[in-house]
Amino acid sequence: MRDAFLPLPDESRLWVRALDRALDAEGRQRLEAGLTEVLGNWRHKGHVYEGAWEIFEDRLLVVVEPNMATNPSGCAIDGMLRKVDRLTQEAGAALMDEDQVIFRVGGQLRSMPKAEVGERLADGTLGPDTPVLDLALFNLGQLRQGQLEKALARTWIGRKYKIAVGA
Repeated sequence: MRDAFLPLPDESRLWVRALDRALDAEGRQRLEAGLTEVLGNWRHKGHVYEGAWEIFEDRLLVVVEPNMATNPSGCAIDGMLRKVDRLTQEAGAALMDEDQVIFRVGGQLRSMPKAEVGERLADGTLGPDTPVLDLALFNLGQLRQGQLEKALARTWIGRKYKIAVGA
């Protein structure tokens, strides 16, 4: 985990954004410079925010802000996310479509449309223990506790397809 996250409390607000593809070196450098600028100067209505960020596996952008846990501002969040989304596009990637699910298969992150999940369960590509990424984590403590990846059986997919934990 990034050193910038270390001093932040577990309650710090967290956003996980998945990119549709891994960034190349130039795109990553461009995104990193943009994030440093945008989050280093994040202000809204006179309030200064303390945004920190990390890019995991060249596809997952994580933004953390400690003050949002107790003093949230929807307008400040929306403004920040719009800027982050624009930076992502300028870096040569896009945010992953919300209709996609991200899995770890063979040690690699892969995505597929939610509509294909049933087929991949039936053909054995996915199983109860396949790690699924949970992009809806709410705070830094959840990330620190390893909740970004959960066994498929312990997610909405397991509930929908009635897959028993430990099956």
